[in-house]
Amino acid sequence: MLTTTDTVLLTGPPDSAVLRRAAAPLTVTVDDEARARLDRGRRFFHDLRHGDGETPRIYGATTGFGALVGYAGRSDEADQCDNTLAHLGAGQGPDLPHEICRAALLLRTWSLAQGYSGVCAEVVDRLAAMFATTFSPAVPRYGSVGASGDLIPLAYATQALRGRGHAYLDGRRRPAGEALAAAGLRPLTLDGRDALALVNGTSVTTAATALARDAVRSAHRSLAALTCLLADLLGCDPGFLDADLLRAYGHPGARDVGARMRETLTGLTPSGTRPLQEPYSIRCAPQLLGAAEDALRYVDGVVAADLGGISDNPLFFPEGGDGDARGARKGKVVHGGNFFGQPAAFAADLLASVTAQLGNLAERQLDLLTDPARNGGLPPMLATAPGQQHGLQGVQLAGTAFVAEIRRNATPASMQSLPTNLHNQDVVPFGTQAALRSYDMAELLGLLCGSLALGLRQAVHVGARRPTAPRCADLLDALIETIPPVEPDRPLDADVRAAARLLATREPPRADAP
Repeated sequence: MLTTTDTVLLTGPPDSAVLRRAAAPLTVTVDDEARARLDRGRRFFHDLRHGDGETPRIYGATTGFGALVGYAGRSDEADQCDNTLAHLGAGQGPDLPHEICRAALLLRTWSLAQGYSGVCAEVVDRLAAMFATTFSPAVPRYGSVGASGDLIPLAYATQALRGRGHAYLDGRRRPAGEALAAAGLRPLTLDGRDALALVNGTSVTTAATALARDAVRSAHRSLAALTCLLADLLGCDPGFLDADLLRAYGHPGARDVGARMRETLTGLTPSGTRPLQEPYSIRCAPQLLGAAEDALRYVDGVVAADLGGISDNPLFFPEGGDGDARGARKGKVVHGGNFFGQPAAFAADLLASVTAQLGNLAERQLDLLTDPARNGGLPPMLATAPGQQHGLQGVQLAGTAFVAEIRRNATPASMQSLPTNLHNQDVVPFGTQAALRSYDMAELLGLLCGSLALGLRQAVHVGARRPTAPRCADLLDALIETIPPVEPDRPLDADVRAAARLLATREPPRADAP
């Protein structure tokens, strides 16, 4: 998917940066190549349905849905659209974030534009037009098992684009028909194939996983930098980052993260007063962060594959392909399971484990920093007048609660299969739950990083030394510019969020860093 500052072309798979941009108005262009693919796929589908000879059975076009596939569908093609969507209006709970909804629809637009779903070009044109506005469907959080795609959430999105249900425009929730009219958009007109193609994919799961992955990667980079700043403020010896030591460890993530941390600590002067061996939250940080890097690289691969894959059923191959088991090479329609979100489910569960351990690290480093027995003699809770002032005590308590919430939600979802749909969906991946859970956990991890950053900024105010490594000093100065010292006590919730935003928007140390 090629991009300019204001335009996205449907010429290649989107990346997560484009998904993030989709939260705001964006120009999406359907180029000639995409339109040709769409026309070929639609003609092939039309010929199958209305050409000479016996009409083949095509799921969703001539049949019922799900467990009722053995029954005939509605004969009128427009009526078959309602047959697809009406029964899926069973979701519950709060609305999904606009960022996820619009990213999911951008993914759906790209997938349909590849021409394998047999949809008409007007569907993709209307989706593309939506992105130029602030229109965002109101989609309830609960209802998808992630097995036949994200059926229920995508059905709500599709209905909103038809003018049914609710949607947001300029951040205000209103009836979808009103929102479409105010945005200058026309309601979608669909047949059964169009409707099924819009709902029968893993776009919500993939979008949430990709956005969560980005947030966890940002926090991972932040924690590496904050660990370096902590080590510098305390005057630690950087030997725990020794290149030969980490090379002998044998894990590429630890080697690469250690190299980045050594670069950050270039110029460090140890105080000579620290113990021979630091606590594990410092000494073993490159091993922990390195293992997280290795795990995140696996997640990266799954996200890239999902962003570039076609999730729908059935798929239409107008020009044949590599052939089926019988060697067929003519145009074909293939029924299968490309809507099954198991890869993203596994990846999101792994992402949750990474998030939990990164959260443990941030919380333990903040605890070390506020403890006078371990922080080099700084006052307890980094308070300027302990007892009369309480410094970071509230922030440290909240950080403990954040970690508890992350741990509670880290239970894997990807293997908790429950049969449903009259045992048609007799094994399901629960990828949607795994992805949305990881998205929420990533936000808490960002707040834990912000809490630690606030503590490091306050530590210098109450007597810690200035950093001796220039890159650490740059980070501290950015924190000082953003956050005033805690003296006297004040509510610090906004300061934690400000520190988290600062960390999330800082550029990585260098382009080739892991």
